[in-house]
Amino acid sequence: MNVPVLSNAAARRVFLDRHGLGAQAAQTPMSAIADLGFVQVDSVNTFARAHDLILWSRHGRYRPPALDRLLARDRAVFEHWTHDAAVIPMEFWPHWRLRFARDAARLEQRWTRDRPAGFSGQIETVLRQIADHGACTSGDVGRDEVRGKGGWWDWHPSKTALEYLWRSGAVSVVRRDGFRKVYDLTERVIPQSTRDAGHDPAATIDALCHAALDRLGFATSSEIAAFWDVVTKTEARGWAAAALSDGHAIALDVRGYDGKIRRCLARPDVPDIVPDIPGRVRILSPFDPALRDRKRAEWLFGFRYRIEIFVPAPQRSYGYYVFPVWEGDRGIGRIDMTRDGTTLVVRALWPEPGVAFGKGRLARLTAELGRAAHFGGCDNIAYADDWLRE
Repeated sequence: MNVPVLSNAAARRVFLDRHGLGAQAAQTPMSAIADLGFVQVDSVNTFARAHDLILWSRHGRYRPPALDRLLARDRAVFEHWTHDAAVIPMEFWPHWRLRFARDAARLEQRWTRDRPAGFSGQIETVLRQIADHGACTSGDVGRDEVRGKGGWWDWHPSKTALEYLWRSGAVSVVRRDGFRKVYDLTERVIPQSTRDAGHDPAATIDALCHAALDRLGFATSSEIAAFWDVVTKTEARGWAAAALSDGHAIALDVRGYDGKIRRCLARPDVPDIVPDIPGRVRILSPFDPALRDRKRAEWLFGFRYRIEIFVPAPQRSYGYYVFPVWEGDRGIGRIDMTRDGTTLVVRALWPEPGVAFGKGRLARLTAELGRAAHFGGCDNIAYADDWLRE
């Protein structure tokens, strides 16, 4: 079999274009979410929350209230779990029934075994509270229960029950107050036409695998499975074999940054259509979809990124929460910046090996920092004395 080879330069451009960083900007926040498939939600807010920065990177006029409206008013997206908590286009909700069932089975087995306080006895109580009294937060349930001081492993029984009800689909996130999830019965949140849609497991596997490949550009079957984290690796391998057989996909050898070849699947036209990538400098979220899979980012771009939030300060290579800096189709550095009142404070910039920040590149970075400051509600930018760590 004569398998086409995609060069590393072409592969980077295809991949970034499929992840919304090509020449064609998203027309609306909703179109950006639809193009990406989902946007990860995260609470860290040193400058901007991850989901807001992801959407702003694709739609420069985006502002945070837009996502709140899509979730709480328009019901255009729903919030649930992929590999992490995420907002997902509502059209995928029927396919999440497979996720609900699998999460329910997994959590019942794991939490019943691992949690010292049983949560199953509180499920009906919490469900009845929501039915009778309306939407609630985790702080509204189990008020007479002992509250743990640790993380998820130390939740009180009613909070655990509420999380179970959300993960299994009985309740849904109706909105967020600040960053706190507010839950209501699913039938009060998800439109009836969506709830009435079919949810055959085989059709779900087929639809999600197709959607993953379209959004990745090229991928192994394991990467297709990992994209939504709903389909299993075995199911993705079966789908891949069928897609190759029926001509919906081709085998494609993709060259990594180090020159090594990886056998992938792709749509038949991928080798022939290589998009342009703007040469502008971008500041990306640490959770940006293009970099979420750290191993793939390292293989494809030679860019090794790790979040150091949980690393003790003396042991950090860079900082608590540094942002990847991108130019065109490659990573050129990482920047430590934070919002202090109405000032964007730039603490440090570490260029990638072999990358020099001359006048032109610095001017492009300064322009991007100006855009970021405006997005973050800052009216000036302050630089530490030794901020450029060349």
